[in-house]
Amino acid sequence: MSFLIGSDFKRPDSEVVDAFTRVGTAALGHLTDFGFPRGLRPVAPCGPFAGPALTVKIPHVDSTAVHRAMSLIRPGDVVVIDQSGDDRRSSFGGTLAGIAADLGAVAAVCDGSTNDVEEIRELGFPVYSRGVTSLTTRVLSLEGRINVPVSVGGVVVMPGDIVFGDGDGIAVVPAEEAAEIAGRLLRFEDETARLDLRGGVRAGTALASLTGADRGGLG
Repeated sequence: MSFLIGSDFKRPDSEVVDAFTRVGTAALGHLTDFGFPRGLRPVAPCGPFAGPALTVKIPHVDSTAVHRAMSLIRPGDVVVIDQSGDDRRSSFGGTLAGIAADLGAVAAVCDGSTNDVEEIRELGFPVYSRGVTSLTTRVLSLEGRINVPVSVGGVVVMPGDIVFGDGDGIAVVPAEEAAEIAGRLLRFEDETARLDLRGGVRAGTALASLTGADRGGLG
């Protein structure tokens, strides 16, 4: 087998990306069950981010494709790595995090583990993975794929899909739905702020009345 680099993808408008940095991933969780990779956590505390996915698929031990993908990063991208089911090794440590940040990437999502945690913490670069390890991948030039569909935490990620994250986790939105979903999320956040549930309860209104939970049966 050889290396495959798919066609470059269209980046979304900056206004769409910015909208996802102004809403929480939990807001999407109020609207759909789809798009939430399982088992991934931030390696270190980080702020919210959003950007189109630059996807990479590697064969377990060989991270050659990740290194090749660095030259394809455009400002605002999120590097998304599918490790073919291997969650024991790290394919993205402190050096790659620093390089990706220097090239303009806003985050990395790895369906494996991570090394150089303290270095990543000092960088303040968001990296999400399955855990921490000292066992790393190697540059073996076996095979790899870039800008192809990948699977991360049970979610299919296409090149250019919007990946956004915060302290609660990460979420993936298909590129063709991004503008519409961004609008829905902004409206949801505005409506939630107007409801002021805590203020309403403090004023004596039952939470179920405010949320509409008292208008349906429980069984």
